[in-house]
Amino acid sequence: MYAIVKTGGKQYRVERGQRLLVERLAAAEGSDVQLEPLMYRSEEAVFDKAGLKDVKVTAKVVAHVRGEKLRVFKFKPKRGYKRRNGHRQDLTQIEVTDISAKAPAKASKAKAVDAPAETPKASKEKAADGS
Repeated sequence: MYAIVKTGGKQYRVERGQRLLVERLAAAEGSDVQLEPLMYRSEEAVFDKAGLKDVKVTAKVVAHVRGEKLRVFKFKPKRGYKRRNGHRQDLTQIEVTDISAKAPAKASKAKAVDAPAETPKASKEKAADGS
């Protein structure tokens, strides 16, 4: 059983117990957050919005960390133009604690008729054929 969730403008395939780094979430360490599911897969796949309303993906915020430093260097030859810049992304480490979906209500089974009844239109066609 897994789900595909959306957070921070990115999509992640998550399973129960998985840890991952996502863009910074506005939640305190140790708190639970609900992630937006885009797809749920168990015995059957759920894609539609009506079915996804019943799917809950819960994750626990483990820590707030910062990513590694990225160096950005701009250079234009023969002009003496050089610019150096750095960036560290704020990240949140989460652990998926629960993926659950409410079971769809099963329709009651109607009694099956052994032989389907012949429609009046079909009987008129047989009479016109001379059968």
